[in-house]
Amino acid sequence: MEEGNVVRASGVGWDAVREKLFAARLHAARVRPYLAVALFALRTVESRRVLTMAVDRHWRCYVSPSFVARTPVEELAGVWVHEVSHLLRDHHGRGDRVARQRGLTGPHERLRMNIAADFEINDDIYGDGLVPPSGAALPGALGLPGGQLMEDYLRMFRLGSPLGDLAWLDCGSGADGLEREWELGAEGADGLSAQQQDAVRFRVAEGITGRPGHAPKGWRRWAEEAFHPPQPWRELLGAAVRSAASAPGAGEDYTYGRPSRRAAGVPGVVLPSLRRRPPRVSVIIDTSGSVSDAELGSALLEVAAIARAVGGRRDLVTVVPCDASARIVHPLCRGEGIPLMGGGGTDLRSGFSRALRAPHPPDAIVVLTDGQTPWPATSPSCRTVVGLFPRSRPVTSYDEDDPDYVPDRPPAWTRVVEIGSPPGMG
Repeated sequence: MEEGNVVRASGVGWDAVREKLFAARLHAARVRPYLAVALFALRTVESRRVLTMAVDRHWRCYVSPSFVARTPVEELAGVWVHEVSHLLRDHHGRGDRVARQRGLTGPHERLRMNIAADFEINDDIYGDGLVPPSGAALPGALGLPGGQLMEDYLRMFRLGSPLGDLAWLDCGSGADGLEREWELGAEGADGLSAQQQDAVRFRVAEGITGRPGHAPKGWRRWAEEAFHPPQPWRELLGAAVRSAASAPGAGEDYTYGRPSRRAAGVPGVVLPSLRRRPPRVSVIIDTSGSVSDAELGSALLEVAAIARAVGGRRDLVTVVPCDASARIVHPLCRGEGIPLMGGGGTDLRSGFSRALRAPHPPDAIVVLTDGQTPWPATSPSCRTVVGLFPRSRPVTSYDEDDPDYVPDRPPAWTRVVEIGSPPGMG
């Protein structure tokens, strides 16, 4: 039976605690108004199989009546915010992805994900009228730095003392992606669809970005990513760049600072050794008339992702805007300060030439383009990755003398990654 937005699992004692529970949610909404939409979207389920409160990936909140009865309203408000934070930050989806990527299996690894996700949340959500619940897991308790993401914290600790005191934590599948036997599942009553969940996240992100400086740093970062979510092609592009930059010979140089071990076989001769240095990457951005302003904006986001893919050394990433000619090589200090001027025809061969003539030649070249360009006849001396803005149908050339021209695919010596989807496509 349903009352308001409460799904009744059993009636024993529930009415006695419901008023206190909802008073705590109202308090949470008052002190964190940008989370109100998400707090009131949760569907509450009474459950005597959870120790405190927990959420499933379908936006149901399971509540222990005895926990509510013994917990002050101010602390309950903090628990409300904590649990809804798991869902807003997609810890269930991220937990599934990191489990696949790192081969993490079993309930112990999911518990570790739950604790890492708690560290991400609890680091900065409390204060300013929100009281941390008793026993809240904080990264400082393990001497870990604040401001990290769940994926980062997972690399920083293993289960064991002093984590034994946290073994009781179980925030449900909403915190780590692993469905519990006491959850109602995908077919249960009143779960939110994926579209409804995205709508809630968008409205919360809109509320945060609409009041700059009002939300903590972690929430502001989350809101920015909600409007520009990580995309599968970005992971592919990053992997392609790392592969190109780590190719044999890339980022290697000779140094006499540490003599070669082979010098022992040549008495009296000092031989240099090979030194691995961070790779240099040159990004050629197509600024011709066939590339839209939205795609140019996306290109700058990709430049930031490329910098992260090579270890965050922005000083080793350069940007070459190019339409029919390349004018200047820009060092990557702040991506938003790079002028993407152009708008004419396209010939990215000049961009390749400019990048390769730089004082410090790149170890890898990344080209962000719609593909409507002639390509160099031969492979450059370094690996090349092409981020290709796709089109819904073959796009003809802007050359009025040949209106039926269809651009060639990038050469076989490039690694091609499709970036996003064309307008009007899913």
